[in-house]
Amino acid sequence: MKPATAAKKLGVYLEATPAEFQEGVVSRDELNALQAEPPQWLRDLRSNGPHPRPVIAAKLGISISGLARGGITDALTTEQIDAVKTDNPDWLKRERETQAEVRKEEARLKATRTES
Repeated sequence: MKPATAAKKLGVYLEATPAEFQEGVVSRDELNALQAEPPQWLRDLRSNGPHPRPVIAAKLGISISGLARGGITDALTTEQIDAVKTDNPDWLKRERETQAEVRKEEARLKATRTES
């Protein structure tokens, strides 16, 4: 598979991976090995970042679209994500409220479907 696909499956930011990972092709066996026993560079990326947008959104408890509305378009490190959480800007509060409403609505719809 392409390095971008492998990075996505590993939950890491492709541009932060080693050059040999970015330039090569990753087989299913290699991907499984990376997931089972991650090398140090992968452990470091997962813990410190920079993180891709889906990971940032999950850590902040908002959607990827919410990140864009909040002006976050680049990868962030764990330290930067923690700073955003600490600052708790108005846009983050709004996006968390929106996400909570979406989850409530999804739960309501799921309950409605199971009753039918």
